[in-house]
Amino acid sequence: MSPPATSPITDQEINRRAVEWHRRYRGKLQVVSKVPVRDRHDFEIWYTPGVAAACRSIREEPGQVFEQTNRGNLVAIVSDGSRVLGLGDIGPEAGLPVMEGKALLFKCLGGVDAVPLCVRTRSEGELIRFVEQVEPSFGGINLEDIAQPKCFRVLDSLRESLSIPVWHDDQQGTATVVLAGLWNSLEVTGRSLAEARLALVGAGVANVATYRLLVAAGATPSRIVACDTRGTLHCGRDDIERQAETFPDKWRLCRESNGDGIRGSIAEALEGADVCLAFSRNGPDVIRPEWISRMARDAIVFACANPVPEVWPDAARQAGARVVATGRGDFPNQVNNSLAFPAIFRGALDVRARAITDGMSLAAARELAQAAKDRGISTERIVPSMAEWEVYPRVAAAVAEQAIAEGMASLHGTRAELEQRAAQSIRHARDTLTTLMDSGSIPSF
Repeated sequence: MSPPATSPITDQEINRRAVEWHRRYRGKLQVVSKVPVRDRHDFEIWYTPGVAAACRSIREEPGQVFEQTNRGNLVAIVSDGSRVLGLGDIGPEAGLPVMEGKALLFKCLGGVDAVPLCVRTRSEGELIRFVEQVEPSFGGINLEDIAQPKCFRVLDSLRESLSIPVWHDDQQGTATVVLAGLWNSLEVTGRSLAEARLALVGAGVANVATYRLLVAAGATPSRIVACDTRGTLHCGRDDIERQAETFPDKWRLCRESNGDGIRGSIAEALEGADVCLAFSRNGPDVIRPEWISRMARDAIVFACANPVPEVWPDAARQAGARVVATGRGDFPNQVNNSLAFPAIFRGALDVRARAITDGMSLAAARELAQAAKDRGISTERIVPSMAEWEVYPRVAAAVAEQAIAEGMASLHGTRAELEQRAAQSIRHARDTLTTLMDSGSIPSF
């Protein structure tokens, strides 16, 4: 079965244009000054001799680095290229277009300046040390496209050692948006998170993090069944127990979940389940329609492999699923990290948070879900779209407010002040882009 023709252009044409446009523009980023430079006298202020005064001020009061430089609005996007999209281990050079794209979304959707840093190392320790060494230049770190289990240990180590927020979007961003969409899907189908039976297809980075956030949000671990390529996870999985030190989160899933001790593969995990959350490999035959037909009535199916979901949405609906989500923008219900990370960093940076906690992720998920509800949720609208830019200041403010409540913030403000601050940053970024396009400084074709 082929995908429905919901996109105005084919995947083949998208790919052709992507290569052509990347070549024409030579990437997606440039550095543009944000200060006026009218004559040589301005250089005397911004550089020598005037800049020495700013240096001395920061030396005397280190916190001034956030006031007198762009550090407070600058994020490093760090990757070793070891697990890029669905392409696998393609290395740092080939991963750079993705990191530039991430930086574009940071700016357009969050008003956050971001710098791609693709690192030529396969060593976990070297990657950790690299990030620790560049910390003084940045207000936050976004880890991206790093293979497991290295990604878990790198994140945990850096969250412990750095005094700025460290976030792994493949883990935390995915889990945040999934939770927002799931909350609304459960409401549409008349279920509760605590009572729902959930099947996690794939036990990699995305679903391991999703499991953690689901439990924090009130899901019942014993009512969750996860699958990897060898079958369901349970206490009898000696192969995972032998690697418990390497994959501690996966072994935790074996010990805490699957209270009924279900054994088998995807088909057995899905039988009677209310929800399927799939982050595995490209389909469309990873999840078969006949398996969905044996799920509970009005089932919820998130098939999020990219670019081809584990099952096509129309096939899932014909098999009985009532709510279907994918990672693609040419189907309804796009569960995409871009709904979360620009706003979450915006909120964290605005209050100079020391970390991004699970509580802050939960606050973001709640606000995303509420933003969709405010416009009306349905089986084909469980989360906002990327085009709804007004959602991002709301999520940023919710994150900032939670950081303040948890004692993680250095700066404070009311909810209204935080939302206004975020909206101003995002609007400025969007207006700047529009001005450059309208003036021809960014040419169209």
